[in-house]
Amino acid sequence: MWVYHNPVTLHFGAGGLGLVGGLLGGRSYALVTYDEPLFRKMRTRIEKQAGPPALVIDTIKPNPDFHTLTDACAAWRRARKAPRAIVALGGGSVMDSAKALAAADGDFGRVERYLKTGDGADELATLPMLCVPTTAGTGSEVTMWAALWDTVAARKYSLSRPSLYAEHAIVDPELTLGAPRGLTVAAGLDALSHSLESIWNRNANPVSTTHAVFAARELMEALPLVLAEPASLELRSRVAFAALSAGLAFSNTKTALAHSISYPITLRNGTPHGVACSFSLPMVMRSVIGLNDACDRALKRIFGTDLAAGAERLAEFLAGLGVSVDPKDYGFRDGEWRGLVEDALDGERGRNFIASRERVMATLCV
Repeated sequence: MWVYHNPVTLHFGAGGLGLVGGLLGGRSYALVTYDEPLFRKMRTRIEKQAGPPALVIDTIKPNPDFHTLTDACAAWRRARKAPRAIVALGGGSVMDSAKALAAADGDFGRVERYLKTGDGADELATLPMLCVPTTAGTGSEVTMWAALWDTVAARKYSLSRPSLYAEHAIVDPELTLGAPRGLTVAAGLDALSHSLESIWNRNANPVSTTHAVFAARELMEALPLVLAEPASLELRSRVAFAALSAGLAFSNTKTALAHSISYPITLRNGTPHGVACSFSLPMVMRSVIGLNDACDRALKRIFGTDLAAGAERLAEFLAGLGVSVDPKDYGFRDGEWRGLVEDALDGERGRNFIASRERVMATLCV
């Protein structure tokens, strides 16, 4: 028995940004975005359709942290008119921040208490969201969780509530045309990790795996092509659809060991999330080969019948994008790396992984 569920209404295609006003339907809204020239232009386009927002929060930075969100909630309370919806325009950090603000409704303290203690779920607010991703990678537009960071305590939290699914996801590949190479690579590798990690996952089901296999195959083919032709809307559309499919996969499974490994690397080194969660994928893949028939079948649809050779091809693919698969290149020596992997296996995402601790340690920490 398996169940697949995702309640987000999807709108995919060039020109999708023009749907925002109609989908808001006259509701007052908060616009969560970046304070950059490109995003100010997009904001103007939204305002022409939907009128001026009740509130603009454009202080979002990578890896949204408690301090920034507390300040954003203070601005929320000063708004002259209460927002009745949120438009999240940007990458994963924007969409994750929007989810935190939707749950906070002006009081981030209630979100922080819930994350730290697990209490107070009934105090969290519910506010409809329209997510408009401008990168192709995070899949946050179709998930119910947000990655939030307590930088003082050097800890990452996951805010997860069914009420945090977006009402609408508007995936407009035109919005990714201006993304620089580094961002395109990191976002694409985040999506690749989502797809593979939803396959070697205790929560996998046939629908999530179907999305994942398509996403991984498409990303490994189209991502290098889009880097060679970054102005190609056709290639940007392929990568955007693959990233969306990866999001639909891990929206039901959550991620697994490679993501659990990534969090302390991002906190310690500032390594972009998409790189931090993808460099260990070949090692992780080697630890699952031959372990589970369904997993093997899915991986063979991506890499061919020789999965050991497939893991090598995956490592070569990453190297071709400039991503090292050696933990030492991320500042970890043997003892530190072993300790990091041990801790990652104990984390929530690590516990989603299908391989035993002994098998993982024998493969990743030789």
